[in-house]
Amino acid sequence: MSFFEYKTHIEKGDLVLAFINRTTIKPIYIKTGEILQTKYGHYLHDSMIGMPYGSQMSGAKGYGFIYLLFPTPEMWTLSLPHRTQIVYTPDSSYILQRLNVKPGSRVIEAGTGSASFTHAFARTVGLSGHVFTYEFHENRYIEAKKELELHGLVNTTIAYRDVCNDGLDIENLDIQGDVVFLDLPSPWSAIPHLNSVISSKKRVGICCFSPCIEQVTKTITALEENGWLNIEMVEVGALRWEARKRMKRSVSSAISRIKDIQERKKQGIESFKNGEKPQKLAKVDDEGFLSAKKSARVKEGDDGYEWLDVTKPESEIKSHTSYLTFAHKLN
Repeated sequence: MSFFEYKTHIEKGDLVLAFINRTTIKPIYIKTGEILQTKYGHYLHDSMIGMPYGSQMSGAKGYGFIYLLFPTPEMWTLSLPHRTQIVYTPDSSYILQRLNVKPGSRVIEAGTGSASFTHAFARTVGLSGHVFTYEFHENRYIEAKKELELHGLVNTTIAYRDVCNDGLDIENLDIQGDVVFLDLPSPWSAIPHLNSVISSKKRVGICCFSPCIEQVTKTITALEENGWLNIEMVEVGALRWEARKRMKRSVSSAISRIKDIQERKKQGIESFKNGEKPQKLAKVDDEGFLSAKKSARVKEGDDGYEWLDVTKPESEIKSHTSYLTFAHKLN
């Protein structure tokens, strides 16, 4: 399984991202005899083998469905098991652009954390580039190393190391990075150690990812003291838009619906007097479309109704995950 090469069909051992609903994506590794349990039913791994990626799969009992998606760094970010706060795509995409990360780039990342951004770096630099990533927490290092190997990120080297105290230089490892990303509680402690591992022949870009403005202040001081220039702090805001279908209603169908509700209320009161349940009535409006009512349990896109494609934004802009401090250096 590799994030570098797309494959058309699911095989045993593959990583599959099961799209369960708009807010739930579950990563699964295909194993013989395993079952994916969801509130929409259960799904057999054996039945997934041989299916094309992107397929809609029905539940084993014939109800419910999921989509079987091929993993990408963006989709992995939405589904991965969190071990730390992660870098989401609105930030990572901006950082990749600002630092001009491209095929052949050599990236230095500390710390690895849940390895969300590591996947995006690895995919962007390609097999002609390399990612050197450091993690000081042993359990997080072990889990990240296992995932990077399972996902075929052969252009990535992960090290178990406290870069703030021990530096980034590793014996017998030629690092020489031209892109630096620091996601650390105290990036100012790691900045003085960078000279030994960054390129002396290229302009080097750095980004420090810090949730608190006090961290930014100390980071800027350390960058200035160590010869970094063009320092700038950025905060990225993101607003998600969701595409949906909404039922089209005309004046005649609205009137029909009101009459329908009034009629059902009358029948409901009478039925309850006789100890019976109110009956459900179906109405067709003047244009030939069924009128919607709560008891009908109408599903989005159902036949017999007229639908409009609409978009809906989130109520608030998500404006802060962390502050991004950028700078450059030419040795």
